[in-house]
Amino acid sequence: MAILLTGASGFLGSYLFKKLQAKYDVIGTYRSRLSDVGYRGVKIDVKPTTDWSSHLDNINCVVYCLGLAHVTNEGVDMLEQFRNVNCLSALNLAKQAASQGVDRFVYISSIGVNGLSTERPFKNNDECNPSESYAISKYEAELGLKQISKETGMEIVIIRPPLIYGKGAPGNFGKFIKLVKLGLPLPLGSLNNKRSLVGLDNLVDLISICIVHPKAANQVFLVSDDYDISTTELLELMIFSCGGRASLLSVHVNILKACAYIVGKKNIIDRMNSNLQIDISHTKNTLSWEPSVSVEEGIDRCFK
Repeated sequence: MAILLTGASGFLGSYLFKKLQAKYDVIGTYRSRLSDVGYRGVKIDVKPTTDWSSHLDNINCVVYCLGLAHVTNEGVDMLEQFRNVNCLSALNLAKQAASQGVDRFVYISSIGVNGLSTERPFKNNDECNPSESYAISKYEAELGLKQISKETGMEIVIIRPPLIYGKGAPGNFGKFIKLVKLGLPLPLGSLNNKRSLVGLDNLVDLISICIVHPKAANQVFLVSDDYDISTTELLELMIFSCGGRASLLSVHVNILKACAYIVGKKNIIDRMNSNLQIDISHTKNTLSWEPSVSVEEGIDRCFK
C-alpha cells in the first residue's frame, strides 16, 4: 500500500510517519523543515490551489495531518487563515486524489467540531456545534469531504481527537510541561472537572487502523484514552513523572477566575475547569479497538 501523508514534519505527522513507514510505502509532505527520520519527503507549500498530481501516482490512501491550530498573522481574518489550511487546502487535495483513483482519504479533525464543553459525553453522531474559528474550519472540511465522497465514491474517514499529548507536544499541554519543569508552586489544585485526552501513541494506533480497516470507510470516529481526568489530576501525574519538584496549591476556582479576569485571561481558567468528555464506544465497537497505552504511562513517556 502507498500512502501520502501531509504534515509529516509536525508533532503528530512525524510520529505517525515513523510508525507507518515500517509497513507501507509512505511519501511525507512538509512545508518547512524536514525531520531527520530518513523517509521520502516532498516540500510543498500547501495552498487551496496546490497541484498534487505528480504526488498522487499509485497512492492508495491520503492521510491529512496538516493543520493550522494557532494564528500568528493577526492582520488577516482569523477564520480565513484557518479555513485556507484546514478546509480549502484539504478539499483541494481530496478532489485531486479522487480524480486519480485514491481509495481512501483520512482526515484528522477536532473534537471542537462537537463543541467546547459537555454536560454528557460527546458521541460520534451528536449534532455538531463548532464555535471557534479553528473548529469551524474543521467542520467545513468534514462537510466538503462527505460531499466529495458522495460524488466520487472515494472513501473518507474522519477522526476527531481532543487535546493530544506526548513528548514535544505544542499548545497548552506543552505549556503545562514547561510550568511543571520549573518546579514552582501552581495554584491549580482545586480543579475537579473531567476531560478526555488522547496520547500520541493511542491516536497514531487508531489512525493506522483507519487506513486499512474495511469498516472504517465513511465513518466519523471520536478518540480518547478512554479515561477521563481532571486538570488537577493531570498536573499531579505530570509532577510525579517529572520528579515531584513542583507542587499544587488549592486555590478556589472563583478566586482563580477573578484573578484571570483582571488580566484578561478568564477564558483560560474557564476552559481548564470545564468538562469535555468523549464516548468512544462507537470507535471501539466498529474497529474492535482499545487504547493500548494508559494515561499514566502516556504522561510518563512525555518525560522519559
